[in-house]
Amino acid sequence: MEKLNQVLLKEDIRVGADLQAWLARGGGEGLAKALSNPDAILAEIEQADLRGMGGAGFPTHRKWRPVAAAAAGDKYIICNGNEDEPGTFKDRFLLEHTPHQVIEGTLIAAAATRANHVVLYVNPHQPLSLEMTRQAVQQWQTHALLAELERLLGGPLTLRVVPSSGLYIGGEETAVIASVEGTFPFPRRKPPYPADSGVHGAPTIVNNTETLAHVPGILRHGAQWYRALGVAQAAGTKLYSLSGDVLRPGLYELPMGTSLETLIFEFGGGMLQGKEFKAVFTGGPSNTLLTKRDLDVALDFDSVRKRRSRLGTGAMIVVSEGSSIVRKVAEYVSFFAQGSCGQCPPCKGGTFQLMRLLNRIDTGRGVRADLEALENLCRILPGSGRCGLIDGAVTVVDSSLHQFRDEYESQLMA
Repeated sequence: MEKLNQVLLKEDIRVGADLQAWLARGGGEGLAKALSNPDAILAEIEQADLRGMGGAGFPTHRKWRPVAAAAAGDKYIICNGNEDEPGTFKDRFLLEHTPHQVIEGTLIAAAATRANHVVLYVNPHQPLSLEMTRQAVQQWQTHALLAELERLLGGPLTLRVVPSSGLYIGGEETAVIASVEGTFPFPRRKPPYPADSGVHGAPTIVNNTETLAHVPGILRHGAQWYRALGVAQAAGTKLYSLSGDVLRPGLYELPMGTSLETLIFEFGGGMLQGKEFKAVFTGGPSNTLLTKRDLDVALDFDSVRKRRSRLGTGAMIVVSEGSSIVRKVAEYVSFFAQGSCGQCPPCKGGTFQLMRLLNRIDTGRGVRADLEALENLCRILPGSGRCGLIDGAVTVVDSSLHQFRDEYESQLMA
């Protein structure tokens, strides 16, 4: 496990906003190497098989390449630190404890794509994250590495912090762009994709905080070093936000591909006293449920997908026997209903109807027609919104119906 401590969470890199302390521990070396050969950055990221850690697991190099290939002019790198979904708390930790690592990752991305605008987009409901990021950005403004990057770009680079709207929907990438432009974070239909038309129509990359935090280590130590950190074919490490009915909830950095059982029962200490494992919401409440038969699954994007689930952000919300799945799902769908921006009627109305039906069943007032209505909504609602909010709400309902239909049946009125 010693080699894993070199990646994101090593105790001696938790230096907060102290740039000199970060540099004294090897910070800046990744950026310096990137600047010495900027045309090789994309190949290094591709060889490392770095994926997007915000949920989709999309290859990072594929997101960067179109922006790198775009004509000279304004280009944007946005670090998405809006993190607002229940059970997810990894980005907050990174911005509070090692913001320079994240900033260095954004600057390497700027070098790779020749972007001249870097934005740290931070949830204002996490005031320490916001304050530490602001302090860290201020310290970079006069550093020699930033000046060297500007020489590569042939002009000034703007590096700034933008507080997000604080809304859940504000983390969707087109909503992020709208917020950075100074408007309400209404998601937009795609295409055009941000790489083609983002902030003020300029090519734009929106990366999750954790994704960018991996970049300095890859450039510093090399792609093969990073790949070797994972298990089997999985590359690198992953931050897992573990919560729910476990003895040691918390944030764990483990090899990508660590088994679900190892995360819960070794690092999480197992279930609470007298409790038995029942299920886990993977990747936060907008994803599917895994059960006892899935404890052997490797926690990487591809392996979890083969179980008809998604790794998502790496949030794992553990549920014990005796806890009501219907109630948990009702709570999460209520969160989505409240978080809908109201722009798309099927989303606003659909999440409300899902919430209403789930609450009826949860409180013992549901009838067979309510269960059938839930199933019908799960069939007709996916894809009806401009973003993934309605799809996330449907996914968790549909998964719970598939895995725990007997619980729904047992709570219906005779």
